[in-house]
Formats: sequence, C-alpha cells, structure tokens
Amino acid sequence: MNELVFEQPLNEKVRNYLRLEHLARQLDTHLQEDHQHRCFFPLFSLCELAERCDFRSELLKDVDRLLLQLNTSSAAAALSNQPPDFFLEQLSLAREQLQTPERPGVQLKQNRFIATVRQKLNLNGACCNFDLPQLHFWLAKPWAERQQEYQQWVEHFQCLLHPISLLMQLTRASSEYREAVAHAGFYHDSSPQALSLVRVKLNANDGCYPTISGHRNRFAIHFVQFEQQKHSQQTVKFLLATCS
Repeated sequence: MNELVFEQPLNEKVRNYLRLEHLARQLDTHLQEDHQHRCFFPLFSLCELAERCDFRSELLKDVDRLLLQLNTSSAAAALSNQPPDFFLEQLSLAREQLQTPERPGVQLKQNRFIATVRQKLNLNGACCNFDLPQLHFWLAKPWAERQQEYQQWVEHFQCLLHPISLLMQLTRASSEYREAVAHAGFYHDSSPQALSLVRVKLNANDGCYPTISGHRNRFAIHFVQFEQQKHSQQTVKFLLATCS
C-alpha cells in the first residue's frame, strides 16, 4: 500500500462539490472502458443530485470570486502547476456555460430509454432481460456506439462538472501539506481564517485511518486502527493541509 489522502469538507457546499467531483471521475472511468450496465449508476446519481438542488447560483458566486482573486499576485503564486491564465480562461468559459437557462440534465428526463432504465435499475436484481429488454438491446450495441451515446448524456452536466473541477483544484492549491503529529491518535487545531477543506495524507502501512470533524474555524482528527476498529493510542505522524 502507498500513501492515502483523506479529505473532509467543513461546509455543505464543499461537501456537495466533492460528491459531484467523485461522480465526474466515475463517469470518466465508464467513458474510457466498457463496464456494461454499471455505467448508469453514477449517471443516475448525478441526475438525482441535479434535480434535488440547482448548484448554478452558488457556482457562479464562487467562479466570480475566484476570477477576482486570480488577478492578484498572491493568488496566482499559489498555482504551482498551471499558469494563472489557464484558470482565468477556463473559469470565464465555465461562467458562460453556467448562465444557460436550461437546468442541467433536464433533457435526460425526457429520454424514454433513460427514464425507464433509471426507474427499474434501482430495484434489486432488476437487470434481467425480461425486466429491461431495452437495456438488454442497448448493451448488445458495439462499445464505440454506446460510448458515444454515454458521452452525449454526460455532456448535459458538463456546465456543472467543469467549474467544480476547477474550483476544487484551486481549493486544494490554496494550502500545502505540512508535517503533523497525533499524540495518542488525536489531533486538533484551529484557524482564524475560514476553512473549507481538511486534507490528511498518511502511509497506509500505519494501519489506521482518520475520522475528521469540525467546522470552518476548528477541526479534530481521531485515528482509528483498521483491524481492531477502535481508536488508536499510538503516535501517528501524517501530513496535513487546511484549505480555505
């Protein structure tokens, strides 16, 4: 095992962004390789999140805030692996896409094939061809054809997924890792600056994982031994990044 990174959002907005980012990665995986009917699960999760909450207004606020920040030298200096002009261009494009009047994914609700598969696929064991003959037919199509259709479905959500990817890149770039020590498996800290994300990097060979709690100005980390499933009493050395 290698180093593991654990991330804990400290507000509901970043929590949603991380969920959407995670789904975007799953979608990309299914676009690269044929995983049969499993490709629908992240797509339908994304549909549900987009229907439950319209993220565009919050995203627009964050994009506008970052566009202002990127014009300052201090913000530009934080971007170690990408030139500031790259993010300015991408954020401006994302802002334009977010202003489209149509809610992301609304067209998929009108797709009868998608609607039928979504309704039945959540039922236990409902992947048999007598449950979903249309899915059985679709899966028999050549992979290249299905891949193209899947790409078209995913494109309906790119106006959300693209800016979230940029925002999370910039959030993570706002703080570098520093060495930290948890005595008796416990660590806590506070910050006068509002935080949005705590990142913990540790060696998997230590045999433990962190459980992180907190809010924007303080947080606590408890390390748990995986095999015993109980709080560790050992001293744990790890890397910590606190992102604003």
